[in-house]
Amino acid sequence: MADVNQSLASSTSAANRALWISTVAFTLCFAVWTLFAIIGIRIKQELGLSEAEFGLLIGLPVLTGSLSRILLGIWTGRHGGRLVYTATMLAAALATFLLSRASTYPEMLIAGLGVGLAGGSFAVGVAYVSPFFPPERQGTALGIFGAGNVGAAVTKFLAPFVLLAWGWQAVAEIWALALAVMAVVFWFTTSDDPEHRRRKLHGHAPKPFLQEFAPLKNPRVWRFSLYYFFAFGGFVALSLWLPRYLVGAYGFDLETAGMVATAYSIPGSIFRAYGGVLSDRIGARAVMYLVFLVSAVATAILALPATPPFAIGPIVFVVAVFVLGFVMSLGKAAVFKHVAAYYPESIGAVGGVVGMVGGLGGFVLPVAFGILKDMTGLWSSCFLLLFFLIAVSLCWMHRTVRRIPASAARPGASA
Repeated sequence: MADVNQSLASSTSAANRALWISTVAFTLCFAVWTLFAIIGIRIKQELGLSEAEFGLLIGLPVLTGSLSRILLGIWTGRHGGRLVYTATMLAAALATFLLSRASTYPEMLIAGLGVGLAGGSFAVGVAYVSPFFPPERQGTALGIFGAGNVGAAVTKFLAPFVLLAWGWQAVAEIWALALAVMAVVFWFTTSDDPEHRRRKLHGHAPKPFLQEFAPLKNPRVWRFSLYYFFAFGGFVALSLWLPRYLVGAYGFDLETAGMVATAYSIPGSIFRAYGGVLSDRIGARAVMYLVFLVSAVATAILALPATPPFAIGPIVFVVAVFVLGFVMSLGKAAVFKHVAAYYPESIGAVGGVVGMVGGLGGFVLPVAFGILKDMTGLWSSCFLLLFFLIAVSLCWMHRTVRRIPASAARPGASA
């Protein structure tokens, strides 16, 4: 009996260590991934870049970080998260260091491809952390891990001070060093996940590579991807768009608008952990219903045109957008609770696809917001687009749920 208790304690300790070290690592990865949001402004000034060139520079890491998630997720399933996570961090750290040595625009774009790998680490972490926990705790664990999104706020807060003191190259060097040190710490303080250890113990070979993509034929995967396109992609898009919105629609000065956007980003990342806890307690499906219904009301209010008698004041706007950000954070966690519950054997591939689509939302939606503003002249048109996404997602989910027999529900996936 003592041996059993000791084994359980050891297993719990390894799981908690893997979770917390992975979360710190993901926080640093996310900080690196969003580096161009700060240093890109200085690079634009030094190289005299056009707006289009600047947009490509800051958008390329977001794009490559999103697209790489599916391949990194599959590699994690085949080779283990400890190895792939460490290798991904080292590769991103090297690219970030080489960025500090770049002097031409093409060199910076090439370095940006490697920097984008830091964003791809999300798929690795999800596939690595999940097997350490039973289904009834996976939502909480993945919610805590996903709170590493707060790394974006770390960069927004610290990078300007380093840039003003030593230049943008120093920012890249310090961030690269921090990520490289984290990779070493991660390798020496964590262990292989239980699923990977089981495969090695029994000599199970990885499934054929093309078979990794088999679950992607299921429409459910793409339904979850649409949820994440809204919950994560929409959240990232709004955090980028809010400063321009507040300046243009309400006449805020840039400093105040930036503070509001930062205040929106930080709680929105941290509350993702609560979304995981809630998904474990009442079911991910119930959380998603809550997310979509509250989001529909919030975006309907925010979509009102800024003309009498419909115009809403800045206080109502800020309250509504913060409510929207809060429920989006719950949704981000609930989506991956769904993924872990329905695809425990393919979480690398499925989680990679869902994460990729969500990341693409953060790249595509700000562009769509700008196009809609130019076409309609309405700042609030971006919320009309989000309302449409919510309506499609909610209808698709509800229609599917009504067809699912109660016996087919997965543990934790439904209330």
